[in-house]
Amino acid sequence: MRILVVNPNISESVTALIQAEAQRSASAGTTLTMATAPFGVAYIETRFEALVGGYATACVVAEHHGQFDGVVVAAFGDPGLAGIKELCSVPVVGMTEAALASACLLGQRFSIIAISHRIEAWYRECVAANGLSSRLASVRSLQQPLRDIGSVQEDHAARLEALSLQAVREDGADVIIVAGAPLAGLARTLKDRIPVPVVDGVSSAIRHCESLVALAPSGATEGSFARPPRKDNRGLPAALAALLA
Repeated sequence: MRILVVNPNISESVTALIQAEAQRSASAGTTLTMATAPFGVAYIETRFEALVGGYATACVVAEHHGQFDGVVVAAFGDPGLAGIKELCSVPVVGMTEAALASACLLGQRFSIIAISHRIEAWYRECVAANGLSSRLASVRSLQQPLRDIGSVQEDHAARLEALSLQAVREDGADVIIVAGAPLAGLARTLKDRIPVPVVDGVSSAIRHCESLVALAPSGATEGSFARPPRKDNRGLPAALAALLA
């Protein structure tokens, strides 16, 4: 089984965090290939940055078309996910939808722990887009500026743990989702310190993608996820234009 894992932002340090957790989570027979967005921002925090990250991810997926059995969009908020599902005939799984699915199997209400206050509104919209607003207990986030996106876990370990405990004891969360690729792997550290299950988006996405590949679903030829129709285009990267053709 071959899975392409795409980091929709340009931070190689974040890609390394994603890769470490993905490799810990993947089955023995799964081969992972990591890719980092060739353009965009250091980390995605706003709707516009997600728009850029989604396009960057689509370009990477097009360049690797036909080489993989499944794709993981490795950024919380799933930038570009629905459009990339239209583009591909193989399973495409986002970190958010995978983490939400895992959380819903583990409890009734979940809380999201995020790295930035600015990101909260977008995350709430992502939960709503997945039809799960009624099961969202809270979104709690770090409030101070980040020194380095690759060292968030080390710099803010105590605060992230405290936010998780507050979500359980004050907000009624049955499950904690540690959100965002910079927090990849943190769930393994927190699971013995938090009194409810802690879900990681990267490990969830890898495992759900493996399951879908094993189920071998057919690609959509009708419905809203059928491939985009052929039409004239201009200025697209060669790989993306070829895939659309």
